[in-house]
Amino acid sequence: MTILIKSVLVMMLSLIISICIGILIIPMLKKLKASQRLSIYLQDKHKGKVGTPTMGGLIFILPTILVMLFMYLYNKIELNTTIIIVMFTFLAYSLIGFIDDFLIIKRKNNNGLSESSKFILQVVVAIIFFYLFMLSGNEPLLWVHTLGIKLDIGFLYGLFILLVLVASSNAVNITDGLDGLAGSLSFIAFLTLGIISYNTGWLEGYEEVALFCFSISGSLIGFLMFNLNPAKVFMGDTGSLALGATMGSIAILTRHELLLVLIGIVFVIETLTCIIQRVYYKFTHKRLFLMTPIHHSFEKKGYNERDIVKIFCLVGILSSMFALIFGVIL
Repeated sequence: MTILIKSVLVMMLSLIISICIGILIIPMLKKLKASQRLSIYLQDKHKGKVGTPTMGGLIFILPTILVMLFMYLYNKIELNTTIIIVMFTFLAYSLIGFIDDFLIIKRKNNNGLSESSKFILQVVVAIIFFYLFMLSGNEPLLWVHTLGIKLDIGFLYGLFILLVLVASSNAVNITDGLDGLAGSLSFIAFLTLGIISYNTGWLEGYEEVALFCFSISGSLIGFLMFNLNPAKVFMGDTGSLALGATMGSIAILTRHELLLVLIGIVFVIETLTCIIQRVYYKFTHKRLFLMTPIHHSFEKKGYNERDIVKIFCLVGILSSMFALIFGVIL
């Protein structure tokens, strides 16, 4: 079975299963009143979203796991350290996000895991990641393909892994503020990472990583059926943390960490605006932007939510096209 047929198969199965899970799980989440409180700064714009259930990340997490398990049981993919690392990161950050969402729902406020608790869990994941990474024979290299730079940084590579995972997971989490925004951008990113992964033939398990990317892409299409404006469910930290960290893990394994910045340029911009706003306010006691992340500034200026998502996705598509040209052809 060729990679093309396998890719279509995993996307199709993931799409179908995610829609079925969405139909089943959303009424359950509503019954459990699994909704998140809205920020007081957004209640005027988002008052119609009150009561919308969260934890919708399960709609694309479960299908991806099931489809990859199906492909393995039917000998369509092989089990190797590379795909184990990707799946471990995906599941570990899903669990961290799930705990965070669960605590928010249980406490009926927006106080989930404390920052210190969340960071400790992320450190544990990074340590296991680094152990598996080194166990599989990988070298702790900062590798810039285009410039031909290879720097062996030893145990510091573990800190680098932590930085990439934390930064990428938080970036998607920050971007998840408008209906369909984080889901659409993640679909574009994983589709791009899948193509790039398939072109890293030197990497053990590169085909499995590519198929994982295509599987989660299919699952995200199914999720967007319920998440596009007006959203029937939000992905919550359960989904956003898992998506971001998994993007980071694939970028690390395929040695395209810097390319991830281009693939996820919207995530990067959203995060930078938050950092800039905080620093600027600290020194001037004034706000540089109307509100951060930057998509809320557009809302404050009167832009329609759907139009903002369209514009941001267009930027994501164009940047991913550049990433493919840069990462595959050049």
